[in-house]
Amino acid sequence: GDDNSGRKVITFSCCRMPPSHQLNHTRLLEYLKYTLDQYVENDYTVVYFHYGLKSLNKPSLKWLQTAYKEFDRKYVSKIFVLPSMLFKGLLTISFSFPRYKKNLKALYVVHPTNFIKILWNIFKPLISHKFGKKITYLNYLSDLREHLKYDQLNIPQEVIRHDENLRRKQKGKLPPVVKVPPPRPPLPTQQFGVSLQYIKDKNKGELIPPVMKETVSYLKRKGLQVEGLFRRSASIQTIKDVQKLYNQGKSVNFDDYHDIHIPAVILKTFLRELPQPLLTFECYDHILGITSVESSLRVTRCKQIVQALPEHNYVVLKYLICFLHMVSQESIYNRMTASSLACVFGLNLIWPSKGTTSLSALVPLNLFTELLIDFYTNIFNSRTVPGE
Repeated sequence: GDDNSGRKVITFSCCRMPPSHQLNHTRLLEYLKYTLDQYVENDYTVVYFHYGLKSLNKPSLKWLQTAYKEFDRKYVSKIFVLPSMLFKGLLTISFSFPRYKKNLKALYVVHPTNFIKILWNIFKPLISHKFGKKITYLNYLSDLREHLKYDQLNIPQEVIRHDENLRRKQKGKLPPVVKVPPPRPPLPTQQFGVSLQYIKDKNKGELIPPVMKETVSYLKRKGLQVEGLFRRSASIQTIKDVQKLYNQGKSVNFDDYHDIHIPAVILKTFLRELPQPLLTFECYDHILGITSVESSLRVTRCKQIVQALPEHNYVVLKYLICFLHMVSQESIYNRMTASSLACVFGLNLIWPSKGTTSLSALVPLNLFTELLIDFYTNIFNSRTVPGE
């Protein structure tokens, strides 16, 4: 899933670790590297569920030494996802190689024990203040809702039951069901969290939402050659402030913020907060099947899927992909190839109607998005929509 700033979230659940003597540690290392490879070049967040770590499933010291050797410098600060017995060593490594932890923007330790807190207090003087601010202890699962999309997380039932037990011990009983007031109706000028149709109806029939038109226009003028465009995050509070301005129908001047990544994050946030993904729920399974199509026929299959979209979705998608194609054409400067852009935008364009996107689904989703960007002209050349 994503956190509230649109950064990818990597989770690690200790209760899922099998007994050490049953675990193929070589395969575990390969899996960790495979997973991290897809995210660590961009800003990302780690959620570490500590419950379930026992002496039975703690990796051996010998394996830890092997892990340190296997992970090259690219990963050095990234392996916070390993169990708490690594905590001391990991903090030391991250301190020793500060430039390798820059893309890790937040580490949430859920259900921490006193042992972890003691270790952190011991090493805190050695860690930079900036990095220390990235670590947050969360005593209960509900605390995660403030930071990321909780419903997207695949949390083990064991962790959920443990959380309930903690609350029961804390209060002597389970917390009462809180009545949530009905959501307020959206403002007439609302841009985020409402449907494309709603925005169109409130903007004199304009097909391209104002927030998308303004962010894309600004980035075309000033961001096409910015290295790492769409890879970097921005201040959470600033993003919330800009969203509020748009939702209130007020003008936004991105020059006032002196950060080219703000309009980039706003664009991703707009897509991610649509009630239904731009590529629609109906297309999800069709897109997953792209990897089973013969390579020479994949562009044709992409075109078929796109042509079947509702008119409004098609126009907005065409507008967006045209822009992303332009960005990819400047990759010699911005380092954002079609493949890089696909990794960023894939999950902002399509997600399942129920549950979360599985790791295995990332390959076809990103491949489909990459094909859209690379073959934009071919895929979008044969359909014209009135008012486009």
